[in-house]
Amino acid sequence: MTKRQSPSGCPMDSLLRLLMGPWTTYILWVLRSQGPTRFGALKRHVAGVSAKMLTERLRLLENAGVVSREYAATIPPQVTYALTTRGAELSDVFVALDEIARRWEAQDARLAKAAKSKGTARKAA
Repeated sequence: MTKRQSPSGCPMDSLLRLLMGPWTTYILWVLRSQGPTRFGALKRHVAGVSAKMLTERLRLLENAGVVSREYAATIPPQVTYALTTRGAELSDVFVALDEIARRWEAQDARLAKAAKSKGTARKAA
């Protein structure tokens, strides 16, 4: 495992730097939700990510000990990624973020509906 060094020497800074990379949290969310996933399926689940970026992120996560890679020498080769024990430790964080995201989505929908009905009331007046 490669340890990511933080310029400040702070462990939280190192973790946040790992997670804040493009697509990283989304990849981890998919692996948490789907379980072990082959590369092609992972690419489909993380809509919009390029194969190059996905490979780069997965290598980074593998080097950090957060994701494991299993290679099967079949034709075509099968490469499956999964969360390691270390990666699974992030599960509670992702559950909490999912709850917040759903709550915010509902709040935003209510606000948009209220704004729309307010606008409709003004036009009727």
